[in-house]
Amino acid sequence: MIVAVNEFVKRQTKFSGKTYSEELSFDFFARHAEQKIIHKDFRQGYRPEVIIVKLDEKYVNKVICPYVKITKNTKLSAHFLKRRENEEPYIQVRALNGKLIKAGNVELILYHHDILYENDENTTDADWELISINALPMGVESMPMGPITMMRNQLELIGGTKANYSSDEWAESVHFWQKFAPIDPNNFKDQAAI
Repeated sequence: MIVAVNEFVKRQTKFSGKTYSEELSFDFFARHAEQKIIHKDFRQGYRPEVIIVKLDEKYVNKVICPYVKITKNTKLSAHFLKRRENEEPYIQVRALNGKLIKAGNVELILYHHDILYENDENTTDADWELISINALPMGVESMPMGPITMMRNQLELIGGTKANYSSDEWAESVHFWQKFAPIDPNNFKDQAAI
């Protein structure tokens, strides 16, 4: 098997505040990514052991994008929490109101077994593991990694994957995430995306 589902991606469910699908399974995404890899239809991620596979357009409408555009009327909440028990806590920001934006594209993020094994984060023996499903809001061509993730990676904190980012990459990340926020899952009332 070339691609398998890493346990970490399984947190992406309806009330997680993350990209999810009720129609497509995690195994579907892994099989889709595997076919793309076989046909060399992917792009390089932020390091050689990370690749990004674009979900075929015919499936994009089956994926929920959890983001709203931040406006002067957006109410935001902040929570101090950890993703996993052994990680440092961080401040998570969520929108309490706003309309979900439809997904324009969906990217499947895959990490090579070796990079996951370095940090004891592999959960299968496959060559590649599906780590994240990222819906890009309609009209957004490129969505930068969040600054918290970048910090975790560059400082080589637990839960991060070693990387270095340019000052432009940092600025683009902060700039983007000042405009969009995931909706708080508690305020997710099966609203239709705009």
